[in-house]
Amino acid sequence: MARLAVFDLDGTLVNSLRDLADSINLVRGSFGLPPLSSDAVRGCIGDGLRKLVEKALAGNRYDWESAVARMKAVYGEHLTDHTRLFPGGEEGLVRLRDAGVILALVSNKDSRESRTILDRNGALEYFSDLVGGDSGYALKPAPDALLSLRAKYSVSPRDCWMVGDHFTDMEAGRRAGFRRIFCAYGFGELRGETPDFTVNSFPEIAETILDH
Repeated sequence: MARLAVFDLDGTLVNSLRDLADSINLVRGSFGLPPLSSDAVRGCIGDGLRKLVEKALAGNRYDWESAVARMKAVYGEHLTDHTRLFPGGEEGLVRLRDAGVILALVSNKDSRESRTILDRNGALEYFSDLVGGDSGYALKPAPDALLSLRAKYSVSPRDCWMVGDHFTDMEAGRRAGFRRIFCAYGFGELRGETPDFTVNSFPEIAETILDH
């Protein structure tokens, strides 16, 4: 029986907080603004790059498209300065793949950036599909990308999993009828969503999926 596990990227597969914070602070500096703390940047992550820029520059006057373009350029140069898989990430992905679980990535981050991060961390090969924020689907929490993947592989909803660290992942999973794993070690928050399972480390993800 086929099983499908859809992963979020930032805060779920990789710890990208430092590179995102460094990049947005370079952009803020170019506008003459002081840097934000890592905790402040953490609260801006999860809804795609445009929303990150909007939240990180909130309350300040700036040219929107110029700021977004600047962030894309700056972040593109610093994608993997410090961004790495969370501990146990590769081992967990190998375990799932070897058990026959179909692995897919659905991120609100653009496809090129997502692919580059996975590739440079040696994890791209484990994923059958990669859906970025520029792939033509509505961004999470919309369930569109998840429903498309479920249909593509003809997997029962009972055997579909959404793995993420933010309410957008949990809502998307709920609306798609997936079982949901919340990664409490990540950046996000639940905002009222009630996941089926909560994990505190990456290795627990494989254990949860394979045991249920």
